[in-house]
Amino acid sequence: MGYMEVATRALYDYCPALTKRDDFDSFWQETIAEAKQVPLQSERVELAYPIRGVKVYDISYNGMDDTRIKGWLLLPRVESDKQLPCLIHYHGFAHNRGEPSNFMHWLMMGLAVLSIDCRDQGGGTGNHAHYSHGFMSNVASKGIQDKREYYYRYVYMDCLKAIDFACEQPELDPERIVLEGGSQGGALGMAVAALDQRPKLAMVDVPSNSNLTARVEGNHGAFASVAAYLKKHPEQTDAVMDNLSYFDTMNMADRISCPVLASVALKDETCPALMYFATYNRIISEKEIVIYPFNGHEGGGARQTEKKLAYVAERFADWFH
Repeated sequence: MGYMEVATRALYDYCPALTKRDDFDSFWQETIAEAKQVPLQSERVELAYPIRGVKVYDISYNGMDDTRIKGWLLLPRVESDKQLPCLIHYHGFAHNRGEPSNFMHWLMMGLAVLSIDCRDQGGGTGNHAHYSHGFMSNVASKGIQDKREYYYRYVYMDCLKAIDFACEQPELDPERIVLEGGSQGGALGMAVAALDQRPKLAMVDVPSNSNLTARVEGNHGAFASVAAYLKKHPEQTDAVMDNLSYFDTMNMADRISCPVLASVALKDETCPALMYFATYNRIISEKEIVIYPFNGHEGGGARQTEKKLAYVAERFADWFH
């Protein structure tokens, strides 16, 4: 028995009890319906860019509420008038939509790229949502006292509506949508793939938002802010954990229908690999995972990017003829 088999055997057996509540499905049905009632009001403005082979658009649209979600729409300049497949990128915690140059490998492959901000984080997107209570440290505890006010309820819907934006663009093919992201972005890819049937693939690296009770208990990553909040308000512990359950991707995993290409790192203390396996082991669609035994939260980095490029090229070869 090799090292990797010994080191990872327990991961594939890990299935902690689900925390899903009886109204889980109806909660998300109502949430999606509420988000869809808000007109998208999408806008795009082409910017001058030094690389002539691409078109760069500064874009915005209404998220779950009237918060304007900002992003990039990047198109490869092609002579054909055929619609393009589109990769939607969700960023990591406290980051932003990035720079156009971050996505050139996907554009060179022949995909369009839509990269969006998460509200209230490191980009130019604000937050018009209403919160009845305070929070601790960071947005992962914002609105945690009420599942309908919780920060990630808005963000999950903002990210789902990125698909709506993509489907409105005449250059993009609504039947060829790919989701991609790492850490928080990986969590968003998992959640959107569970809540929307349009994506054809989700590629998620060192994903967050899985097994959230354990994340809070272990003070892991952004969810240490929830532990800090409960340290101040222990009487709210049961209610807060109940509210978190609606946003835990392990409770969503069986709803995913598209293939999933995932990666984790065994030295990751921010989003521990074991906690993601609580989600991964419950995915019933086609799935594959890459494990980096001595990497931390940086994950596989460029090596994993190469694996994603190869996976897309092989699985969707007919997209690039």
